[in-house]
Amino acid sequence: MKENNYKNKRNEKTYIKKEEREFDDQVEGRNAVLELLESGKDINKIFVSRGEKHGSINKIIAIAKERRVIIVEKDKRQMDEMAQNENYQGVIAIVPPFEYCEIDDILNVAEERNEKPFVLILDGIEDPHNLGSIIRTAETAGVHGIIIPKRRAAAVNSTVNKVSAGAVQHMKIARVTNITDAISELKDKGLWICGTDIATEKYYYNQDYRDSIGIVIGNEGKGMSDKVKKNCDFLVKIPMKGKVTSLNASVSAGIVVYEAMKQRM
Repeated sequence: MKENNYKNKRNEKTYIKKEEREFDDQVEGRNAVLELLESGKDINKIFVSRGEKHGSINKIIAIAKERRVIIVEKDKRQMDEMAQNENYQGVIAIVPPFEYCEIDDILNVAEERNEKPFVLILDGIEDPHNLGSIIRTAETAGVHGIIIPKRRAAAVNSTVNKVSAGAVQHMKIARVTNITDAISELKDKGLWICGTDIATEKYYYNQDYRDSIGIVIGNEGKGMSDKVKKNCDFLVKIPMKGKVTSLNASVSAGIVVYEAMKQRM
């Protein structure tokens, strides 16, 4: 009886710890952790592999000490167990969960920069690597913010942060219950909505993106949902000459977003 009580308590304790861990996230890799430190965002703790005191690790430790962030050294085996990615480069930062914003916060960024809104809407991107790549491209292209759905889509986590090379620290991201409702809100606030669809006739480089614009990138396999497609003001496609008739979602996003950036410069 005592043994069963002990097991139950131990299982309960393990469960609580697991639940508590879900409120935090990890940022892994030297560049990603450096971006995090330099962004000024909250960091709970930084773990460093014991003996890793060369190269950019020294810079990470110096900035962390300056910001009074706790630094903990662990042996390689412990770090390997903790890491969520193989190539964590001897450093892991524990951070509070990513803080999503509201759509108005994205539009406020455009207003502060005295620019017409430039928003990216992701209709069900499921692969965190794709999401990270898209965020990185969007940040370099001057996109004011990204809108993602709460359900059936990748959320911002340590993998997304690493793939984005820390760009998530500089990008406003709103997570909404319904993408169609979000599109309607953007349209009410003066944005034109451009969807990407292989079945349309117009090529992406023939579209004018200089006004207030929201560009929709669909799911990796299915593309945009029918509801979202119907709510777009116009549709564009990327020309295809090969036998494969689709591109990776992050590549498609990069092509269209950089055309928009070129026109808006």
